[in-house]
Amino acid sequence: MTSGQQRAWDQYWPDFGAEVTALPEGPLDTTSWFGRQAPVVLEIGSGMGETTAQLAAAAPEVNYLAIEVYKPGLAQLMLRAEKLELTNLRLLRGDAIVLLRDHVEPGSLSEVRIYFPDPWPKKRHHKRRLVQDASVELITSRLAPGGVLHMATDWENYAEQMLEVCQAQPLLRNRYAAEPGGWAPRPDWRPVTKFENRAHDEGRVIHDLIFERI
Repeated sequence: MTSGQQRAWDQYWPDFGAEVTALPEGPLDTTSWFGRQAPVVLEIGSGMGETTAQLAAAAPEVNYLAIEVYKPGLAQLMLRAEKLELTNLRLLRGDAIVLLRDHVEPGSLSEVRIYFPDPWPKKRHHKRRLVQDASVELITSRLAPGGVLHMATDWENYAEQMLEVCQAQPLLRNRYAAEPGGWAPRPDWRPVTKFENRAHDEGRVIHDLIFERI
């Protein structure tokens, strides 16, 4: 980590971050952690936090949870949060599936966001992709009725896999099923990152998918 990231980690992690492996048994008490009751949004894989910080800043009315395994990324996100004076963001480090399975109550999330997850492009590695039947079934069970699963990827065959997996889930409805291919229009409120611009420059199409829990 850089010296700035280390400072942010030392200063903010004790209050605003938690290791998934260190969480007490049972559901995460978001009301106590945030100091208020509000809709909970979970972003899986916040990376370096560029998008996450902006999204949390744009929605002060929600309790925003971000989970990531990369420690410098979480530290960088805390630097961004400090600059934006965010009070509605909390961070978790570890396995999102363990978090969802062991520490998130069924029907408790208003939205789950998965933006540009690792595509594991080689076919033999596809089984490592986050968006699979079992994980989507788990995510769906944690969404409140009317809750949203929003995904974005720049890998065509991963987008197709996401679409197929979500369409097979009986409790999910594609909000944009009537659109060509079932893809959602790119939301204006989702920040464009350097990563996304590079994908455009390299000729890859960005696909957004927005499904709603029935």
